[in-house]
This record gives sequence, C-alpha cells and structure tokens, in this order.
Amino acid sequence: MPSPKPETTTAALAGERLDLWLDVACLFKTRSAAQSACRGGKVDVNGHAARPNRVVRTGDQIIITRGGGRRQTVIVLGTSAHHVPKAEARGLYEDRTPPPTAAEIEVRAFERAWRATAPVTTPDRRDRRRLRRLKEEPE
Repeated sequence: MPSPKPETTTAALAGERLDLWLDVACLFKTRSAAQSACRGGKVDVNGHAARPNRVVRTGDQIIITRGGGRRQTVIVLGTSAHHVPKAEARGLYEDRTPPPTAAEIEVRAFERAWRATAPVTTPDRRDRRRLRRLKEEPE
C-alpha cells in the first residue's frame, strides 16, 4: 500500500479548516454561517479570497467583511478542532481591527435610532384581515 504524502499529512496536522476555525473562534455563530460568508467572498486570508475548506495556520491574517462595510482583521494565534469556552476561543486570535472613528460611531447611533422608530412593514393578523375585507368588498 502506498503511504500518504508527507505534505498532506503535515498540512492537515499544522492547521484547521477555515470555516471550522471561524466557528470555534466564535467569529461566526455557526459553521454554516462561516461557510456562507466564505463562499460569498466576505472572508480573505492573507490578502486572497478564501474558500471554506482552506487550511488556516498560526500567523495567518484573516479579514472579515461585516455589515455596513466594516472590516474585522484578526491574526490566527492557534487552532482547535473542537469547540472551547468563549474565553479560550478569544485566545485563538488577536483582533487588530482599528477602533471606529467618532464619525462612524455617530452614523451607527443614527442608524440604530432610525431603525427603532421605523414602523413594522409586515401587517399583523388584524391588518391582514382588514385588507382582505377591503379587497373582497363589492364596489
């Protein structure tokens, strides 16, 4: 029987799948959310778009594009194949995201306040019944 290639074995032992690492490091809520972000081009590793099956190693720089054009930059400090408590998960990476500027904080506060005052766009049960009655009325 042929033995496995040494590069493959070494690569598998030295790192972890990107989607699994993002989930274990608590940067995404689920592994499937991490996979979706990778497939959508929202995750870059060392300056290149990364697929979910890419192997992440210590020292890699990961840039995650979040909502609103925000970008989170992290440096991989370690890997873990299994879920760990959040306190330990934070030790798997170093967050190098620059703090938001005063203008960005003000814009976020404005957007948050605007969303809170915006009316609910989906009609509730009572409104749906009223709409149905209006549509059924003969003219």
